[in-house]
Amino acid sequence: MKLTIVGMGRVGSAIAFAATMEPIVSELWLLNRSIEKAEGDAMDLTHASALRNSNMTIQAGTIEDAAGSDVIVFTASVSPTRADWKRSDLAAGNKPLLEHWLPALAESSPNAVLIMVSNPVDVMTYAAIQITGFPPERVIGTGTLLDSIRYRASLSHELEIHSDDIRAYILGEHGDDQFAAHSVAMTGGEKFFPSETSRRLFRETVNVGYEVYNRKGYTNYGIALATMSIVDSIVYDLRHTMPVSVLVDGFLGVDDVCLSLPTVIGRSGVTRILHPPLSEEEAAAFRHCAAKVRETIETMASE
Repeated sequence: MKLTIVGMGRVGSAIAFAATMEPIVSELWLLNRSIEKAEGDAMDLTHASALRNSNMTIQAGTIEDAAGSDVIVFTASVSPTRADWKRSDLAAGNKPLLEHWLPALAESSPNAVLIMVSNPVDVMTYAAIQITGFPPERVIGTGTLLDSIRYRASLSHELEIHSDDIRAYILGEHGDDQFAAHSVAMTGGEKFFPSETSRRLFRETVNVGYEVYNRKGYTNYGIALATMSIVDSIVYDLRHTMPVSVLVDGFLGVDDVCLSLPTVIGRSGVTRILHPPLSEEEAAAFRHCAAKVRETIETMASE
């Protein structure tokens, strides 16, 4: 199986490292605007791979080299230009990157599952579907997967229950308008009813990505492992349910926009989108997310 990562910045490099530590594919290809950077990463990771009892090949190359990829992870992105940046600010700069890379990638790997990591990820996932012409089932954005992982980690610490046993989702937009689906959060079949504690933990979750960025200048480890959990479910056809950004299929009257919903992921990509019974307040929040993402899509199209 062949995995290609596009964009060898800090996020792409961290995903490549995670893929090296858990070598679940036979070929790993690294693509970057600067081939020298990708070559350096490939050399370094090959040395690391020697300690992993692995025969996975790791190479830097071109789109032609990556032809026939089974999974493509797209991380290429512009950098924020101001201190008080929001993810939506990156849309105008990142769309040209998609237009540069994706047509040729789609042509050379027509059966690949494409995982979008670049922000604003919901808008970029939607754009990727339009640019590649791939069926929506084969284009997945990382969405609120990492947000949900962070939220579960906070709940785990507060409740003293292992995070693997907590079913709690952040849904909607991967951005400031995301929401916690309190009404369907549970462990052991017991629901977590909304409380001031759960609301406080959610508020902290919304801001934590920015806090990490402000302290170290970027985020990379969490999103790397979150991305690899998607890759893992694809490679092994595990059918794990994850909150990822997908083209919404009419749920709550929303369509023609990408948002995060609990989604079953297997070898072919999206095998099923689940429709949790949200409260009226949560349903309104989901529709609000759709309106905000649609606004960014239309603004980007007009520029």
